Amino acid sequence: VQLQASGGGLVQAGGSLRLSCAASGRTFSSYAMGWFRQAPGKEREFVAAISWSGGSTYYADSVKGRSTISRDNAKKMVYLQMNSLKPEDTAVYYCAAKVGPLTAATRSNSYNYWGQGTLVTVSS
Repeated sequence: VQLQASGGGLVQAGGSLRLSCAASGRTFSSYAMGWFRQAPGKEREFVAAISWSGGSTYYADSVKGRSTISRDNAKKMVYLQMNSLKPEDTAVYYCAAKVGPLTAATRSNSYNYWGQGTLVTVSS
């Protein structure tokens, strides 16, 4: 599967963005999906994940309550709605696909496919 993330940009603190991830391939609905981010000089970190059906979701504590992950299997899309953005949310955001169930969802090495990333910059 190939993944293409989009929707990043420059936003003021307190603002909102919706990131999108477009997938190709016939078996998209069988993949669990995740969003990770990497800030300059920092390691890649987990943001959110969603099961193949959309019935289960997980969030990092840093974004819980401010972000919502969702998917549309018919359109082969995954979304990350981020609200009340903070300067510390500034990072390159990556979507990733994981074969099988949503186990070890927070570990980047459990994902099989990655998109190219989209930059989110939050100004104070």
